[in-house]
Amino acid sequence: MTTYTPMIQQYLQIKAQHEDAFLFFRLGDFYELFFNDAVEAAHILEITLTSRDAGSRDRIPMCGVPYHSAEGYIESLIEKGHKVAICEQTEDPKAAKGIVKREVVKIVTPGTMTEGKTIDANSNHFIGAADSIDSSHYALAYLDLATGEGKVECIEGSERTLISEIEALGMREVVVCENLHITLSDSLAKRGIVLSIEHRKETYEAEELFTEIPATVVDTCELLLSYVKRTQKSALDHIKPFEFVQKQSKLSIDANSMRNLELIQSIRTGGKDGTLYGLLDETVTAMGARKLKMWIHQPLAEKGAIEKRLGTVSALIDDYFLRDELQTNLRDVYDIERLAGRISMGSANGRDLAQLRNSLRSVPTIKTALESSDQPLLSQFAKRIDPCEQALQLLENAIAENPPLSVKEGGVMKDGFDAKLDQYRDASKNGKAWLTELEREERERTGIKSLKIGYNRIFGYFIEITKSNIHLADLERYERKQTLANAERYITPELKEKEDLILNAEAEGLALEYVLFTSVREEMREHIRHLQQLASVLSELDVLLTFAHVSEKRNYVKPSFHEGKALLIKNGRHPVVEKMMDHSLYVPNSCKLKEEANMLLITGPNMSGKSTYMRQVALTVVMAQIGCYVPCDEAMLPITDQIFTRIGAADDLASGQSTFMMEMMESQNAIVNATERSLLLFDEIGRGTSTYDGMALAQAMMEHIHHEIGANTLFSTHYHELTNLDNELPRLENVHVAAMEQDGKVVFLHKVMAGAADKSYGIYVAELAGLPSELLDRAKDLLTTFENAHAVQLPESEPEQMTFFDLQKEEPESVSKEEEAILDQIATMDVLNMTPLKALQTVFELKEKLDSKKG
Repeated sequence: MTTYTPMIQQYLQIKAQHEDAFLFFRLGDFYELFFNDAVEAAHILEITLTSRDAGSRDRIPMCGVPYHSAEGYIESLIEKGHKVAICEQTEDPKAAKGIVKREVVKIVTPGTMTEGKTIDANSNHFIGAADSIDSSHYALAYLDLATGEGKVECIEGSERTLISEIEALGMREVVVCENLHITLSDSLAKRGIVLSIEHRKETYEAEELFTEIPATVVDTCELLLSYVKRTQKSALDHIKPFEFVQKQSKLSIDANSMRNLELIQSIRTGGKDGTLYGLLDETVTAMGARKLKMWIHQPLAEKGAIEKRLGTVSALIDDYFLRDELQTNLRDVYDIERLAGRISMGSANGRDLAQLRNSLRSVPTIKTALESSDQPLLSQFAKRIDPCEQALQLLENAIAENPPLSVKEGGVMKDGFDAKLDQYRDASKNGKAWLTELEREERERTGIKSLKIGYNRIFGYFIEITKSNIHLADLERYERKQTLANAERYITPELKEKEDLILNAEAEGLALEYVLFTSVREEMREHIRHLQQLASVLSELDVLLTFAHVSEKRNYVKPSFHEGKALLIKNGRHPVVEKMMDHSLYVPNSCKLKEEANMLLITGPNMSGKSTYMRQVALTVVMAQIGCYVPCDEAMLPITDQIFTRIGAADDLASGQSTFMMEMMESQNAIVNATERSLLLFDEIGRGTSTYDGMALAQAMMEHIHHEIGANTLFSTHYHELTNLDNELPRLENVHVAAMEQDGKVVFLHKVMAGAADKSYGIYVAELAGLPSELLDRAKDLLTTFENAHAVQLPESEPEQMTFFDLQKEEPESVSKEEEAILDQIATMDVLNMTPLKALQTVFELKEKLDSKKG
């Protein structure tokens, strides 16, 4: 049996309790890693792998990182989906008997990391917990450890619906019980989400965290808090009561729709440029940026709440000078939410408290400005602002104006806050000046001009008098300390006291300052709830000011809402596209969905703007329901409960799904979960399969939505045969995006007009893409050939329900069996999904067959 040294045995005992994490084991000024941890970490971090004697026959692998720079290495491991257990020395090595005591003081995980370069201050960093309630419902709780913001929701549907919400919230880590781990592990791992098992559910005495949520989801919140408490090993007083996200009060947008509409993240760049969030984000605080992002993710679905936000935005638009004053003062407000979190977890430094103090200094001005408004909504807003005067007073008294980053450097506490600290500082800074002054005073008192004050390491400070002047010394005050050949050295009680102060001033001062700072930080914990409430109100104000600023700058209008389903957007504009181009060149388009006709079938050429038009309608709905003005001349809208989109084509490589499978899965999600209050956007359904399959699926979906769901729907298609469905579906109307042929060229008008389009102009789009002219000419010939070879006509007597099984074929007049076989092959070709090059290749193959038969 292998015998290791006591230190390695200690390491192995601690490692056995944290097998799923890299163990950073503190040895002096380094964190060391051993065995497999060392091998893996050295590879990931690109650091030297070495070895050491561990008492066994063979040396063991080892690598290490300096203590002072460990944060960067830890962050690298977390970014790659790993966990890191920080093991510290918990006693002074000098006082230790035997092996120094060590224990894990914190486990850093992808979901609990609160600091670092990869943590975006303008985004929430949620860790989640999921559990099944019954066979068709899941509870999903999520917490931003940095801000203390916790929410929980009940998700109805399949695991795919649950995973979609986890993705939409941007979670890096999800905590589950063991039974759910089996079913979710593969799906989440493919998406780069860490799945952690928590075996214990602690029952929390802090019942105030669960007062606003149903009993069915409390266990999931406790599961999450149990994991966070176990890994962080610190106070979590800043965690707010969990908010229950009620489905009926929010506009639900799944992850695919969030992505397709580019609400938060650009499909092309992955950043915020080109998104609705990027367009609207003119907030001046990090708290406001996070709140804006959350509002976009979870728009309102209650008419009264929406109109209250819109009313506040209107009041701010009407008072430019107030708006400017408020934004100017908000610029001086730091991230109060995260500062409160650092205070609670004991990680706040002097600069954090100074930032909090500076933020609180701006609050009274903001409150007074709102109170002075003659707009009731703004004066009421002022009543919600608590200036936190006691917290501000404590910080004003205690914290220096410009403290250093590290408490250990000193200079954090304000002069005058503590008399003893002032003495230490005075002794440290003015010690030499004091000694010079004491030397002058003693010379005057004794009349000995040669008297001097000196210092050595053995005796410390002393008064030195030559033997010829000893008779002048005040021997009642002087105590002999050392005798020299020509002089005597003395000390006085006053000099002894000052010696202790001077020699120990810096060390003692720093130690006292740290105690005083931690005491102030601890006292600030009493104000955390008030600070969080203040942060919530100020962040809301920041977002509403942003809405007012952007709406006025971009000539948006205030939308109105009604209880019906009709939707009217007059001369609407896609807000992001409009921003990227000259406003005067943008072609606005109206959208009118009636109570009796709330489905639009959109046809038109490629690149004409069908997808942009559909997205524009959805973005208008989202903007209105977050409480912002909208880009159009007039908007009368229903309250929408869900938005589902099937726009764009991209394989989901992470989950191994093809484009067509993704299209069908997204369509299924909409068909199963949509209600009559939802908004559905379907773009080119059926492209990834054969023509007849695609048309059949598209028609069946339209019929199902029309008959069974009744939702407001925009459905674009290249299947022009579907435009006849308006005869069968009373609530369906045709519109098209217009194009005009001029001088042999096609001009896209980007204007949506009533009726169906007559052409798709696909070959012209290929010409714009720069394909060779000879290829394009051949494609035009092929198109004529295909159209003549297999024209599709509707039956003369229309059946009660239109079906593609009744489509008639024109019979060729007189052809051979070989020619008939070639015509049948042409008839079954998926022309609309055939590239020009493939079409050209096909024609050559068919021509060779015909030539070979003739030969």
